[in-house]
Amino acid sequence: MHFTLRQTEAFLAVAAVGSFTRASELLHLSPSAVSQLINELETALGYTVFDRTTRRVDLSAAGRAFMPSAEALCRQFSLTKMAALDIKNQASGLVRVAAPMVVACVMLPRLMAQYARIQPNVVLRLVDCPVEELVLKVANREVDLAIGPDRPVGPEVERVELYPSPWVAWCAPWHPFARRASLSWSDLASENLVAAGRDYEIHLNSIFRQLPVPLRATPSQVVNNVSSALGLAAAGLCYTITPSYVEALALPLGLVMREITSPIVLREMSLFQPADRTLSPAAAGFGEHIISALSGPRPSA
Repeated sequence: MHFTLRQTEAFLAVAAVGSFTRASELLHLSPSAVSQLINELETALGYTVFDRTTRRVDLSAAGRAFMPSAEALCRQFSLTKMAALDIKNQASGLVRVAAPMVVACVMLPRLMAQYARIQPNVVLRLVDCPVEELVLKVANREVDLAIGPDRPVGPEVERVELYPSPWVAWCAPWHPFARRASLSWSDLASENLVAAGRDYEIHLNSIFRQLPVPLRATPSQVVNNVSSALGLAAAGLCYTITPSYVEALALPLGLVMREITSPIVLREMSLFQPADRTLSPAAAGFGEHIISALSGPRPSA
């Protein structure tokens, strides 16, 4: 039984859109070429993968059974292509670094500019992504390095702690919390809270669960981006809680920061790097630059 990746890709395209014509547009082929690929695939497999009528193209029972294996084949080939590109890009000094929005906006570009002056032949590429995808992108070899707040890692990824960032409250200057020198976690339930992103909600919930039920602050709203939460807080509609490293975004909005004590809860800014493979010299050098620049006390924004 011999069939090709191109035939498998044609099968998946037709299955996705239910039409040879629309699949041909996706694949940049003629409808007759797509039809020929499907016919060749069916000949190689020895069974029909589509039930065809003048109006519709539907997966046959055998086609539905074949679908998971076809999808797995294409995923594996995509990873193989990525690995081949890795070899090519590492030879040319390309370093891909993932970071969440705040880090990608105010911290990482400065580090990239510093390193470009030291190593002008290294090409640095910033990949902005949600916090929860940082470790996965390193593990899947989509990036060489990632910078962001602490995340759980598996055996494929190593986490290097850079500096601690305490959880703090941000509010408008006229908000009741602005009149306080500091806050305790038990104070927070008295005012309207907006939480930023699933990552923040997970951490905050674990903190509040340690308090008696009447003292737990429940977010009235959870938004996807920290910038949205800060904007709502700047308008005086609520307050929000983030690690203090977001100050470069918060302060220009006129927000007031208040420490949260009893206890002080920290998040570690971290560098994530591969544990199961050797970095290219360019990526290793930039990782060392990040560690040197950010390790120790919290850097100024």
